[in-house]
Amino acid sequence: MAPQKEETATKARRQLLPDAGDAVLYPVVVADRTGTVVRVNRAAAALLADAAPGVGMARAVPAWLARAHAEAGARTAAPEPSRPRSSVRGKIGELGFEAHPTRHEDGSIAWWLVDDTDRRLAEEALATERRRTMFLAEASNVLLASLNAERCMQATARLAARHLADAAVVVTPPDGRQLLMTSAVAGREPVRTRITADPSAVPGLGEALQGFPPVPSRWIDPASLPDWMLPEDFPGDVGSVAVTPLPGHGVPAGALILLRAGGRAEFSESEEIFARLFAARAGAALSAARMYAEQNAITQTLMRDLLPPELHRTNGVEFAGGYRPAGTRERVGGDFYDLHPGGTDEESSLVVLGDVCGKGLDAAVLTGKIRNTVQALAPMAGDHERMLQLLNGALLTSHHTRFATLVLASVQREENQVRLRLTSAGHPAPLVVRNDGTVEEISTRGTLVGALPQIEARTVETCLQPGETCLLYTDGVTEARGGPLGDAMFGEERLTRALSGCAGLPGTAVVERVQMLASQWVGDGRHDDMAVVAITAPRTTHLSAVNGRTRGRYTA
Repeated sequence: MAPQKEETATKARRQLLPDAGDAVLYPVVVADRTGTVVRVNRAAAALLADAAPGVGMARAVPAWLARAHAEAGARTAAPEPSRPRSSVRGKIGELGFEAHPTRHEDGSIAWWLVDDTDRRLAEEALATERRRTMFLAEASNVLLASLNAERCMQATARLAARHLADAAVVVTPPDGRQLLMTSAVAGREPVRTRITADPSAVPGLGEALQGFPPVPSRWIDPASLPDWMLPEDFPGDVGSVAVTPLPGHGVPAGALILLRAGGRAEFSESEEIFARLFAARAGAALSAARMYAEQNAITQTLMRDLLPPELHRTNGVEFAGGYRPAGTRERVGGDFYDLHPGGTDEESSLVVLGDVCGKGLDAAVLTGKIRNTVQALAPMAGDHERMLQLLNGALLTSHHTRFATLVLASVQREENQVRLRLTSAGHPAPLVVRNDGTVEEISTRGTLVGALPQIEARTVETCLQPGETCLLYTDGVTEARGGPLGDAMFGEERLTRALSGCAGLPGTAVVERVQMLASQWVGDGRHDDMAVVAITAPRTTHLSAVNGRTRGRYTA
């Protein structure tokens, strides 16, 4: 405002107060330097019952205004006459006012009282909504930070106790008569308990656990709460209770109980609505955590049947296996192996190693089907070709369009030797490491399974002397690309040289060496699934039976 206009307005106010003060719409109180009221207009007199000329400001007006007048009069470096000082705010009764001072030449100050109740309420509502928005954002981040159901319940109880009430209890849907609860008192760590109780003992809890709308808190008598619902360290008596459901994905995730101590105000309608907003986020997070836990449990159960088994010495023969999936985040893929032991030492054990076209989960599903089918056909292990024909028919009649390669090995201990019958169905030929370091390729050949109506296969027999090993492997080993430039295949020749240096080693050591060399060759590059199985004739000593006539046993 220009100086001339401001001076004109100031003169108008001065003229207005002494002569026409009652015509002013705003309450105006004028007090001198000593804090004595000089003039009061009609609006101020109606607002302030004790305000009258000659009365002290401490008696005539609220303390916040009297204090502001005293501070303004105590200043030695007073501002220029008529230049208003900064306003002050406070309440008169239930209303809020902003007092604007105007200093006169004689040192008196006129306080113009402007009702700002609506603005104050709007500002408080805006501040409340800002705090609530920040809280909901924090709650969403905290609740979604973990897919662990227990930690999610703890976070829900902790946040609710800190921001919504003095204590909070999270209750999950009952399991029979068992209730799982997580309770928290503001400023303390949540406590998890499991009790046998009837949720209908808490008003509104049974309905909330079924997903029904919440019961208004004014309908719940705090004295009706059972002792098992109250946290052990709750401060004093319960003064107000609010129960709201935790909505989940299609089914209720539980219920949230908010508790306030007796000295605090009851839950307002606005607070109950806000509690439901928080409960919606908490319920969604808790439901997602439970769904993840259920799916993870199902995955782990199914994964146990899809993972390759641990191989060990069986029926006098050493077996060792190794598997590395194509993806670092995958545990199963298209390569597999199994061992089906014979019922006795005289019966052959069946080793199956295969490679399904593709990789990842789709290949793993077909892998599981092949392994189950082969297990059912294991009693026919004496006829490899018949087994492969039946397996081929099973794959052709399934909805899968993938095919697979296999190698079957019937293994039987005879005296100190191990006799093998090997049959390949479109699979790389097995390699035998002799004791002198020679690596022999077993010339079994055949067509892959799951692609053609008929298959052909050739079975080859060989023997392993003590210390010799037969290696079955998938093409993920030989076709692994790496090396100095990252594009060269590991190859059969490199695998043969590696095996030549494994003469006389146990099967476990052979598997580890092959896996180590292939992994070093690939480095951090991409690769297919890799699976290897070593069948080793152990170095043994023949012991005769005690009577010298019946067959003895073998010891390593």
